[in-house]
Amino acid sequence: MQKLCALLSVVLCCTTTVLLAQPPGGGQMDPAAMVQRMKERMKPMLIEKTKLSDAQADKVIETQVWAMGEMRGMRDLTEDQRAAKMKSINEEKEKKWKDIPLTDDQIKSVNTFFEEMRKNRMQGSGGPRQGAGK
Repeated sequence: MQKLCALLSVVLCCTTTVLLAQPPGGGQMDPAAMVQRMKERMKPMLIEKTKLSDAQADKVIETQVWAMGEMRGMRDLTEDQRAAKMKSINEEKEKKWKDIPLTDDQIKSVNTFFEEMRKNRMQGSGGPRQGAGK
């Protein structure tokens, strides 16, 4: 009986931890909250790797969150529709980055940064942590 109670306690703790770790709204985070979270976690790395100013990094992150929001719901599209929409979003994102203004080299550097973040996330590491590699 004690083993059963202990096992149920462990399961309950694990379940509660997983549920509390999820953002409210079924995984959908408010865009303003997402921008703030990315600024807190990603901005120092973005500035370090791309040599952007603080203000430029803020605008890059805001644009990146905008693009991520635009890409939501693309699963229901056909492959051709998805490719066309991705191309359109990426062109608009780069236009917004040029309006910051960023140079072509800075845009390349920012794209490389986000591509590395994507690769790290895909590998299950959740991306580089702040302070890693120092």
